[in-house]
Parts: sequence; structure tokens; C-alpha cells
Amino acid sequence: MKNQVQLITYVDRFGGGGLADLQSLLTGPLHGVFGGVHLLPFFHAIDGADAGFDPIDHTRVDPRLGDWSDVKRLTQHVDVMADVIVNHMSSDSPQFQDFAAKGRASAYDGLFLTMDAVFPQGATEKDLLAIYRPRPGAPFTFVTLANGERRILWTTFTAKQVDIDVNHPQGRAYLLAILQRLADSGVTMIRCDAVGYAIKKPGDSCFMMAETFAFIDEFANIARGLGLEVLVEVHSYYRKQIEIAQKVDWVYDFALPPLVLHALFNGTAEPLKAWTRQRPANAITVLDTHDGIGIIDIGADATDRKNRPGLVPAAELDALVETIHANSGGQSREATGAAASNLDLYQVNCTFYDALGRDDDAYLIARAIQFFLPGVPQVYYVGLLAGENDMALLKASGVGRDINRHHYSTAEIDQQLQRPVVQALLRLIRLRNAHPAFNGSFSLGDSDTRKLVLHWQHGHHAATLQVDLAGRNGSITLRDAASAEQLSLRVAIGSTEPMAEAPIP
Repeated sequence: MKNQVQLITYVDRFGGGGLADLQSLLTGPLHGVFGGVHLLPFFHAIDGADAGFDPIDHTRVDPRLGDWSDVKRLTQHVDVMADVIVNHMSSDSPQFQDFAAKGRASAYDGLFLTMDAVFPQGATEKDLLAIYRPRPGAPFTFVTLANGERRILWTTFTAKQVDIDVNHPQGRAYLLAILQRLADSGVTMIRCDAVGYAIKKPGDSCFMMAETFAFIDEFANIARGLGLEVLVEVHSYYRKQIEIAQKVDWVYDFALPPLVLHALFNGTAEPLKAWTRQRPANAITVLDTHDGIGIIDIGADATDRKNRPGLVPAAELDALVETIHANSGGQSREATGAAASNLDLYQVNCTFYDALGRDDDAYLIARAIQFFLPGVPQVYYVGLLAGENDMALLKASGVGRDINRHHYSTAEIDQQLQRPVVQALLRLIRLRNAHPAFNGSFSLGDSDTRKLVLHWQHGHHAATLQVDLAGRNGSITLRDAASAEQLSLRVAIGSTEPMAEAPIP
């Protein structure tokens, strides 16, 4: 994976077209901005129950976007990451339709996980209460098949997303076919979606267990054998993320978004510094994604709050959520929790720009912090354009996360790219991509609780970010050894004025 900023985007929501149109953006107005792109599900079909995360056919590109040759052409310009939805598939898939029609006589009977496959002797109340739930309710759906059979299906997320048995030969063959299709099309990175729920075990949480780690290790080795790097997507207690990072190529730093908000809201860097001292280096850094802003990632362990505290106290975490709601004028409250369907209990749905009250200075500081921490940064397409909450889409769909999934036309993108805050962000991205210091060693400086100093050194090349969180201002200093004269590039990231160079006194 290149040590450059990547874009996260839906193909159809960024330019309103298909893969060829996205390539035109990346080779046109955004030429040289991104080293890679994470294409959110582009499989058939992109408009199911969960915006493509419930694929009918995971090995087919949705024809409205193009085909695999379009993916191949895109990989010739940027590295491409694609999702592998490990845990489930759509109930509209041919495999499930065959199972629904024939029941136990179907060739796909063992592919879909039923309650009795995990609990052959039946489940006790204790067994069911032990299951970790990312959403309200039980992870089961009762169905009557066409032949009259009654089955209880395991459905972790929605009734339209039926869990598969990843250890069954059918499940293994299904996942291998997806990996092979992606590798054949030039994709070099995969994101394992919902993999934390892939293994079920009676009497246990059925989430990130020892058996889950063993499966992830096995699956990652298969992927690596096909030339694919593996990113694991799991929202969980922060110490669990550290553990996961030791076993995979890449892991998300999901603690970063709420910690950056906490630092800017409270004018203190202490929790962020504490995390920086222990966070994994093989991290994909994000401030926003297609999902909400994670809260569980910096909170106490839900299974043992007393002995496993979070990175911030519970009261401060509650205050952080309320500040997001206030900054967004209550819009995030309308999109979060029981206020909207397809909800996650551990996320606040809001654009990151609106979470900061549309404060350009704070937004650029947040992005600079993201880019200066170790790892490979990813920027969500809405965040790239400092996007605002899409209340019309939320109202139309009733899906909370759609508040941060705006459909941008090409004309709208061209317009948004001219905004000073977006221009400043593009300059920061190019700086992060090009400066040699970011290929060197990282250090955390300054003990002042109100200040954050992030420093990179590679030979004679250096880059330092200094942020005064209380005053919401900062600077970037660059040193180069191209000549005997040292140059400093001071960037007032608390403003949107052009960058300027000046000799060090």
C-alpha cells in the first residue's frame, strides 16, 4: 500500500456516474491527489437494503456502474481497495433463493447459518444474552420456506442480510471466488467487512473471539497468496483494536475521529496523546467513513466497564455526543439511534464538518492531525468536499447514515472544489503525499496539555505539526536539505490563506 492519502467513495455518489466517470475525476480535477481509492460496494446490486453491503452477486459489478474491465482500467491509475462482505449475503441472491425454494434439499443448505447449526441442543437464555449485538434485537429471523419448512436464520444486521457459514465448504468456496475475482481485476487491497461477526460459538459473544482471530488469520493468508493486502474493519473496545492490529496487515484507527473531536471541543490533547503513545502503527487513519462517528471505540468495555475504562470518561463521552448534536443544529440527533432505521448503537450519524459546527479552522486542524499521525490516511468523499448533512436524503430514505452519503453531481463537485476550505485541504493532502519526512520516523512532543506536537524525521527532511487546541490554531514547519539553506513552510491551518515559504531566521 502506498504511503499516500486514499479516497473512500461510492462510485455512483461522487460524480453521479460509473467507474469511467470516477476515473475521469481522479485523472482530471483530482489528478495526483490520491494514491489509492477504496471503492465502497460496487457489486450487484448497489441499492439493496444496505447500500451494497448486502450483495446479490458479489462477483459481478453492478452494470449501472460498468464492468470488471472498468475496474481493471482504474487500477492502472491508482491502487484500488474493494470490500469483501465476509459475514453475509442478500436474501435475494440466487443461492438463497434456491435454498428458500428447496430447503434441506438445496445444494446451498449448509451455506446459510441457521440457529440450530450453532445451537444443535437448543439455546438457553444465558446463551442468547451472551451474544454481542451491534443493533437492537436478536440476531435471528424466522422464515417459512417454499416447501413449508420453518427455519431460524442467523441475521446479524438485517433480515435481508443472511449470515453465511464461513467454515462450511460452500462458504469457503463462495469467499474464495470473491477473492479470486478481485485479484484477477487488479485490486490490490481488500477490506474485510463485518468479519468480527463471522464466527459463531455457543455460550460466547460470537464477536472477535479467539476463533474469530484464527479465521481472520487463515482468510488473510489466502488473500495474501493472491497478492491482496488485508484491512480488517471492526468497531470495538480500543484495546481490542491493538490486539487485532498485531494479527493483520492493516486496521482502522476508529478511535481517532472521536478523540480529535474531544480534543477540539475541550481544548485538551491528553486523551489523544495517550492514544498516540499506544496506537498501532499499521493503521488506516480516518475521520469519516460511510458509517457514523464511532463512540464505542473510545468508551469503556461494555463487558467490564469497571476494570476496562475507556480513553475518555463516560461523562465526557456523553458530552461529546451532545456537542455534536448542538454543533449540527440537532440534525445528527435526527439521524442517530432510535430516530432513524438501519441504526448502530455505537455511532453518531453526522458529517465530520457539521460535527465541528462547519468551522473551517477546526476542520483543517483535524485533517492535519489525521495526516501527521502514523498510518495511511483515508478521506471520505463527503469529507473531501467539507460536506454538510444531507437532510433531504435522510428524510427520503429514513436511513440514519444517509445523512453523510450525499449524491454529488459533476457540476456540484466542480463548485465545491473551489471553496477555500477544500482548496486548503487539497494542499494538505499533496503535502502529506509528497514530503520525504513522512517516510521516516515519528515522534510525539510537548507536554503541555493544551498543545499537540507531531514530528516526522527522515534524514535531513523534517515535518512538524504544532497545534494549540485551546486557541484552535496551529502551524506546519518543513525542513529540507536540498541545499545548504534551510527553508520553513509555515502553513496557517487556522486560516484558508495560501501556503507560503520563508527562510528560517
